[in-house]
Amino acid sequence: MFAPRDSDEYLLDSERRVIRVRLHWAFLAWDIFEAVALLAVAVMVSYLLPPSMWLLQNVLWYAALFVVLRFAYLVLSWWVERIVVTDKRVMMTTGIITTKVLMMPIGKVTDLTYKRTLGGRLLGYGTMVVESAGQIQALNKIDYLPKAEQVYDAISELVFGDKEAQKARFSMSRAQRLATRGGKTR
Repeated sequence: MFAPRDSDEYLLDSERRVIRVRLHWAFLAWDIFEAVALLAVAVMVSYLLPPSMWLLQNVLWYAALFVVLRFAYLVLSWWVERIVVTDKRVMMTTGIITTKVLMMPIGKVTDLTYKRTLGGRLLGYGTMVVESAGQIQALNKIDYLPKAEQVYDAISELVFGDKEAQKARFSMSRAQRLATRGGKTR
């Protein structure tokens, strides 16, 4: 009831999911460093304070608890955020308390730009800029995209590839899916 919906629940029966990923863990690198550094400072300061300053130590440990809770919220937010590419659209779902669904139809994509920094090459992520006809969309720039080459290739195939071959492949996958369900539709 309170859990965010899975990104697959937003797909239509006529859509075929091509790729589903969450942002690379490197997205959290600065937050990890920040939380560890603040907790280390709290431990050192607490160790250096005399026992007579118990009130200051309590305030310090409540601040450390706040740092841990904030970090847990950031990790949970990262965990539920998904990027889904289907044969009809690119979609991103975000949010724990308030869910936000960003979507761009594949037909609107006019250009793709793919970039990998040295850090991205070492850790396995990249940045993709998706340009659309006439306006800037919500999914304009996606940083820390894992498997960036696969996502780039998949979107390129969907946008610029052979449409008849895609339809035949989609028809076959839908027929196989219906056969495994016993011919029932959702």
